[in-house]
Amino acid sequence: MLDCSSSGSDEDLDPELELLDELGGTLSKWTNYIHGWQDRWIVLKGNILSYYRSADEKEYGCRGSICLSKAVITPHEFDECRFDISVNDSIWYLRAENPLLRQQWIDTIELHKAESGYGSESSLRRHGSLLSLTSAASGLSTTSASSFKKGYSLREKLAEMETFRDILCRQVDTLQKYFDNCADIESKDELHRDKVSDEEDFPTSRPDGDYLLNNSSKEKLFSVDSLKGSLGIDFKGEAITFKATTAGILSTLSHCIDILVKREENWQRRLDKEIEKRRRAEDAYKAALTELKKPHYGGPDYEEGPNSLINEEEFFDAVEAALDKHDQIEEQSQAERSRVSRQISLTPDTYSSIGTQKYSTKPHSHTSSLSSIDLISASDDVHRFSAQVEEMVQSHMTYSLQDVGGDANWQLVVEEGDMKVYRREVEESGIVLDPLKATHAVRGVTGHEVCHYFWDTAFRNDWETTVESFQVVETLSDKAVIIHQTLKRVWPASQRDVLYLSVIHKILSTNENDPDTWLVCNFSVDHDGYPPSTRCIRAKINVAMICQTLISPPEGDKEITRDNILCKITYVANVNPGGWAPASVLRAVAKREYPKFLKRFTSYVQEKTSGEAILF
Repeated sequence: MLDCSSSGSDEDLDPELELLDELGGTLSKWTNYIHGWQDRWIVLKGNILSYYRSADEKEYGCRGSICLSKAVITPHEFDECRFDISVNDSIWYLRAENPLLRQQWIDTIELHKAESGYGSESSLRRHGSLLSLTSAASGLSTTSASSFKKGYSLREKLAEMETFRDILCRQVDTLQKYFDNCADIESKDELHRDKVSDEEDFPTSRPDGDYLLNNSSKEKLFSVDSLKGSLGIDFKGEAITFKATTAGILSTLSHCIDILVKREENWQRRLDKEIEKRRRAEDAYKAALTELKKPHYGGPDYEEGPNSLINEEEFFDAVEAALDKHDQIEEQSQAERSRVSRQISLTPDTYSSIGTQKYSTKPHSHTSSLSSIDLISASDDVHRFSAQVEEMVQSHMTYSLQDVGGDANWQLVVEEGDMKVYRREVEESGIVLDPLKATHAVRGVTGHEVCHYFWDTAFRNDWETTVESFQVVETLSDKAVIIHQTLKRVWPASQRDVLYLSVIHKILSTNENDPDTWLVCNFSVDHDGYPPSTRCIRAKINVAMICQTLISPPEGDKEITRDNILCKITYVANVNPGGWAPASVLRAVAKREYPKFLKRFTSYVQEKTSGEAILF
């Protein structure tokens, strides 16, 4: 939404100053390839577009601004919610919540740009430009004479042509009147000849040029002098003036043609320069396109999407490089934690406490919470998702523990010792939905311990390396919580978040010879407090960690130790990542990351429970 803030009543508002009011609203701005799209408060005032981190931080100053006078606003060709604003080398990539809001922003920015630009009618009135409307109409500018120096001679000659035209028109009118009078006199003479047609004598001419009817009348009918006097003009003089006027017109026309020829040559040279400049610009554009195709990227057009400019091979290389960097950082962090742990273990107090804990049967503070987790049934753990939880648990117990043989079409993709990872290739509308199943066996830990560390958010950051942040949205019971989790972004893939319900459950065995089963089920749900945002793609998950504890009885009457227990783990994951990441990249990342996750997590549980009392 665009908000307009102004002061004063509606009657006091000046239409010309209405565009100076401040307009503000929230848009997503592409920051960089690490953080991607971020919500920013955008403010439009006059012809300046500024942005702040949020509306509450306006008093601390803007984080950037751009002048719209020469800005180019470009709606994105494929993304209906995105538009770009560019001024020279500076480009802002912006996204609205919907296409309608994007169009409102574009129209408003274009309006401010047009009304605030130099040369518009409002800017002439507002800023008092020297090139006023009056001077533009009069033809005599008040600006510097040098700006019109090249065209002054041509305008002068055109003014002369106007003067000659007026003179010539008057002369034509005068001569026309003279010829009309001559025609009238000639018609009168013919009429008079008709009246005297019966006379014997015909008119004779005298040497002085007078015309007579007969010798006896001796009367002069008319003469050139009488014609001259009646008209009051000098025909000879008017003819000379007419000739001089036409000669002046021809001379001025010739001068104008010379000026136009010189102008044509000048404009031709300028055209040649512009053509050359355009040719160099086209060459630079082609060179820039070639440069962009090289493996370095810097804009939202290179991130994940159906119209991404980066191909699958380059996409995979970029993702693999980012994952390698994350692994390197995690290894350094793990090494630092191990070093600190070794230093702490050297202190006598700590050593003695560890020694006593090793053979203690009393649970510690963090295991006391584990012992409180008993059988979970619909009667003692009721909440609004109880029916959905029971359905998910039954589904996983029915299908997830089945063998991978038969018609299930599971493919073995990774085998490392006791760990095996299977996958079925499933795609829907171009999105990879490959179900994954992994089996593993870990010595020295129980199924209860594995599920507890997997479920309890207090230990999440100790073993999870792909999470940027997580928050418990709602606690449904002491065994079920709703969690919002934002995953670390791996560029050029878009950042993703997950909103899911996590529940820990114990299923008693119906057969005395079979072990009990502990299960953690994480599946996506909706929550009004955390709707999907434009910053992240909302992924959908249905994950289960199913564990059973197998015990090898010790010899004689010895107590059961961790050497006698084995945890059988079945991990299943159905993930809909959303978005438009290439299928080959998603499958390659899953093949790489899932085994690493299982090894990292089980090693963490073994390390955490080493020396602790066994919790079944």
